[in-house]
Amino acid sequence: MNWLYLFLAGILEIGWPVGLKMAQDASCKWGWIGFSVVTMALSGYFLFLAQKQIPIGTAYAVWTGIGAAGTFCIGILFFHDAVALLRCLGVLLIISGVILLKIAH
Repeated sequence: MNWLYLFLAGILEIGWPVGLKMAQDASCKWGWIGFSVVTMALSGYFLFLAQKQIPIGTAYAVWTGIGAAGTFCIGILFFHDAVALLRCLGVLLIISGVILLKIAH
């Protein structure tokens, strides 16, 4: 159950930078800022629950890894961020590190 909490925390971690990006262009600026605050708070709460059984270093690395890789993908798919070999390699290294931390746990 703790890994599910950590996965949810990581997915919610994607929400706040996306919400802040949407607030830049949207007519509903405060709604997106509110969305960012809510996803940030929920992400922190699920990280708190996950850390009851998962070591802090592992939990934090997995949480930020999911958030970073997920935000990277959202940026490419929806905001037309640049796709470059070194950027993709960097995200693959993040994902590889998260997988190794899970295996080593």
